[in-house]
Amino acid sequence: MEKRDKIIYWISTGLISAMLLMSASMYFFKYEETSTSFEGLGYGSFIVYPLAIAKILGLIAIWTRKSSMLKEWAYAGYFFVFTLAFLGHLNAGDGQWMMPIIATILLIVSYWYDKKVFGS
Repeated sequence: MEKRDKIIYWISTGLISAMLLMSASMYFFKYEETSTSFEGLGYGSFIVYPLAIAKILGLIAIWTRKSSMLKEWAYAGYFFVFTLAFLGHLNAGDGQWMMPIIATILLIVSYWYDKKVFGS
């Protein structure tokens, strides 16, 4: 059972990490496109760079596991970001609401199995 739990943890954490790194890199390298998208969802474009930095810092907190408090805050922050993304896409009616749902599911699985595997 423990080996299965570790596999589930690493797969879910790896997938959510890949999604977050891809979005953060898009925020940096395709700023104009991203800021237009954010404005279309009703959010200000001023949040693009800080959100990209926060996504990267959150991943560092989760992967290094140096501070359980920072790791918990990172998981919580991602949950709120994904919830706001879901609601923004739903409100905009652009049909892009499924990716935040998938990200939330992966995040919850990663969090749950982090607790099971590492007990933190």
